[in-house]
Amino acid sequence: MEKPKINDVFKYNFSFTDEEVKMYAKISGDCNPIHVSENYGKESIFGKCIVHGYYSISIFSKIYGTILYPEEHILISQNAKYLKPIFTGVEYTAVFTVKELFHKKNRVLYKNEIFEKITGEIKITGESILMNKKYYNWS
Repeated sequence: MEKPKINDVFKYNFSFTDEEVKMYAKISGDCNPIHVSENYGKESIFGKCIVHGYYSISIFSKIYGTILYPEEHILISQNAKYLKPIFTGVEYTAVFTVKELFHKKNRVLYKNEIFEKITGEIKITGESILMNKKYYNWS
């Protein structure tokens, strides 16, 4: 795999299921009815249940930990701004763009975004810094 360069882009398509959201609610302890009660979701401002914020950005962890430079990838920091809700049964595209390289520290700053695949509407934006001494070594 080539070392990352400024403006490199990686895309990954995904979706969430109701069953996954319920498992996350159980594991995290966040059983807010907006996530797990169909009746409550219908009466909410969203008209249906929404995926937990932290669970929705877990897709970033999946990509960093298992797909994009997975060996020795260490998450240093991550932030997210939730612009629009994420729903189950909808296809999304996660887009990762290399924004900055920190050569001496073996780190990369990524812009992380989630878009609804069909409409192209942005749902979440943020940044992550990752360290990887194996792949982020420009010396």
